[in-house]
Amino acid sequence: MEATSYYIEKQGKECCFAEGAQVSQQEYFVKTFGCVRFVYNKMLEERIRLYEDSKLNPHTKQKLPTPAKYKPEFPFLKEVDSLSLANAQMDLNKAYHNFFRDQSVGFPKFKSKHNDRASYTTNNLKGSIRIEDRKVKLPKIDFVKLTQHRPFDGVIKSATVSMTKTRKFFISILVDQAAIDSSQE
Repeated sequence: MEATSYYIEKQGKECCFAEGAQVSQQEYFVKTFGCVRFVYNKMLEERIRLYEDSKLNPHTKQKLPTPAKYKPEFPFLKEVDSLSLANAQMDLNKAYHNFFRDQSVGFPKFKSKHNDRASYTTNNLKGSIRIEDRKVKLPKIDFVKLTQHRPFDGVIKSATVSMTKTRKFFISILVDQAAIDSSQE
């Protein structure tokens, strides 16, 4: 098994973590990447259909799709972190907003399985992401071993797990240092 690297972003600075994830954790990461891509593409497909329908009848109210809509039809979506699916919805909404703000940005594109990098982002709710005893806790996956090269102070906001084509995994953790800085003043 190849060594896996992890790093933490700290206001533009990186702290490196390097150690191996278990095979089951790697499989979970890959499954989550696929589910996030699947939900994004399904929602984009439906948004395109709704957009075309609105051209025919502009006064029709439309309800935008959510990741929860697809869970009864595709039960494998229940196996991954729901916040990662919600972040895929937020990414699509941002892509749509950017397109209608400035069309030179281009219409949102379907996500491909063959991209250079697969990734998903999850949010920290009530300590669902934390670092303890040289391990990082992620939702639905438990603790992943790490080596912390540089400590940080702040509140963990989110974590983005990504994978390169060579199956190297990275975890980027967004830390809010303003919460710590303002409490010390």
